[in-house]
Amino acid sequence: MASETWLIAGLGNPGSRYRHTRHNIGHMVLDELLDRMDASYTRTKVGAKAVAARLGPGGPKVVFAISEGYMNLSGKPVRGLMDYFSVPTENLIVVHDELDLDFGRAKLKRGGSEGGHNGLKSITTHLGGDRDYLRVRAGVGRPPGRMDSADYVLQKFSTTEQKELPLFIGRLADAVELLIAEGLPAAQNAVHQS
Repeated sequence: MASETWLIAGLGNPGSRYRHTRHNIGHMVLDELLDRMDASYTRTKVGAKAVAARLGPGGPKVVFAISEGYMNLSGKPVRGLMDYFSVPTENLIVVHDELDLDFGRAKLKRGGSEGGHNGLKSITTHLGGDRDYLRVRAGVGRPPGRMDSADYVLQKFSTTEQKELPLFIGRLADAVELLIAEGLPAAQNAVHQS
């Protein structure tokens, strides 16, 4: 397994306006992973910021990436990095916000529907319809009342959520590392019970 290359794509939107919004939780998780490794992004020619590193001594090569464009255009840079680093679809992990999970809950899965998520739709489109990639679904909850979902995910986390956010981000980063080290079933057993 150590010889295979993985790509972890944290979905979000660029710029300070979106930095601390629910929609950018994927970026936050990637930032946590890079902090753990004392690494930083560099710009690529495919419209993403990325860094390649080993996940632990003798571990697999992992490319950590965030798109420099908007979430609904994530597919092109993800595909560009997959091609450049020869990453097979089954070694792609996408970390994204999930409305269908309460804040603080996470689910891991391979494949399936995009559930209306435009970032996932873009990635699937650029993979020629292949949905066989891993997803770390980070629960941000449903909007209150009749609030539009798009408006909701572009808002910052509530004061209560902000207090719990560092722990949640840490658990999501742990889930990504576990996916690579132990595989999907073991990671699901650990994450879905917490």
